[in-house]
Amino acid sequence: MFTRVVSSRRSGRAPGDRGFAWLTAAAISGVVAAASPGAVLAQMAPAQPAAPAGPQSFAGVVRSVKPAVISVRVKLTETGPEDMGSQEEEREPSRPPFFRRPPFDRFFGTPFPDGHGRPHLALAQGSGFFISSDGYAVTNRHVVSDSESVEIQTDDEKTYKAKVVGTDSKTDIALLKVDGRDDFPYVAFAEGIPQIGDWVLAVGNPYGLGGSVTAGIISARGRDIGASPYDDFIQIDAPVNKGNSGGPAFDESGRVVGVTTAIYSPSGGSVGIGFAIPAETVKAVVTQLKETGTVTRGWIGVQIQPVTDEIASSLGLNKAEGALVDEPQPDGPASSAGIKAGDVIQSVNGEQVKDTRGLAKKIAGIAPGQTATLGIFRDGAEKTITLQIAKMPDKTAVESKPTQRNHGGAPLGLTLAPASAVAGEGTPGVIVTDVDPDGPAAGQGIHSGDFILEVAGKPVNNPSDVRAALDAARSGGKQSVLMRIKSGDTARYVALPLSTG
Repeated sequence: MFTRVVSSRRSGRAPGDRGFAWLTAAAISGVVAAASPGAVLAQMAPAQPAAPAGPQSFAGVVRSVKPAVISVRVKLTETGPEDMGSQEEEREPSRPPFFRRPPFDRFFGTPFPDGHGRPHLALAQGSGFFISSDGYAVTNRHVVSDSESVEIQTDDEKTYKAKVVGTDSKTDIALLKVDGRDDFPYVAFAEGIPQIGDWVLAVGNPYGLGGSVTAGIISARGRDIGASPYDDFIQIDAPVNKGNSGGPAFDESGRVVGVTTAIYSPSGGSVGIGFAIPAETVKAVVTQLKETGTVTRGWIGVQIQPVTDEIASSLGLNKAEGALVDEPQPDGPASSAGIKAGDVIQSVNGEQVKDTRGLAKKIAGIAPGQTATLGIFRDGAEKTITLQIAKMPDKTAVESKPTQRNHGGAPLGLTLAPASAVAGEGTPGVIVTDVDPDGPAAGQGIHSGDFILEVAGKPVNNPSDVRAALDAARSGGKQSVLMRIKSGDTARYVALPLSTG
């Protein structure tokens, strides 16, 4: 803002020269001219600044929580090329393909080689924080997985050995234990649910610098970044970088609202989009890890997919909500209780299921052995089914996958043949022998070699069955038809439009 007072009489300059430029700027900035020509301009009193929206300083909060934040150093044996030490070759243990390189990345410290092209000892660094005075600490699983040894460094630069009590791959949480003291400074988890727009502080060990603090706000909640069926991340814009993994995100009162674990990064560095595991999830996982060293989840044995608008229309649902059962697993709780392919699970114990992720979280949160009541939609009607929750097998989850070809299916861009004629006598269904790349079926991911098992809820065994089912659907005023497709060992439902006859 210009504050210089200019008089056109004293300056002796004509409008358009430099003096006039200053006058114009001053007028825009709050200087009011007198009514008579040549009068001296008077400056208005400066406007009072608005009250700050947040705290003037986070220094007090940082002083109280920073001693509880630790650096986590991991030793591991790796084999790699001679340039393993470059930051672009960072260690990515047990990392899903989704997180390798941009745009999403889990941030971990840079490994340093102890050899060239042969098995060597590497060091990597992350972050963590104490949750009790007797040395229990939280970090990310991908920080400590496959480690030969783990040590932590406290804010006062003291180093301690740490052991891994347990890890959980589905939430990327690990619990550490440091022995030798019962007076470690620690922090507590927040009880409430953070709101979008709340202040958040990220404290950690980016690039091994140790004890770094950044501030921002909560940008979003409930983010699904494809890491697991249980994704429920808090998105924050406080800058976080490699080495921040496992570090805490605090609210204004110094309570932990999340554990930083991933970033969106086209460049490998922070662009202001970070993701933290919510405190509620961390607390539940840590409790089980502390008690048993593992996490037990509920399981009903179903393969599910989202309900799209097209699928909802085909089934007669008012809303595209719930989880569509592709196939119940043989001898699983769902199959034993009568759940069938084509059922839409709409609620669990009276709580609405909006999508596949919601179902996975609700079922996983029920202890094995307990009874659950599922609200389902089948054949145009709602009903309830009661079943007993089982323990999730080690390598199985409540699976979800994205939704998304004889002339019997010609309007859909498919050439079909009886499955028994191609795959052997007794093989059910119709096999797709060719797909029009410009047809609607190709657009839904149907490929040559896929089997069509059902059309509009009716089993099909030859192309004429498919044609009859399509004609019946059109006659009934359907805008789309639901097909049950099997690709390899996996079955799924696909809704295909019926715009052409």
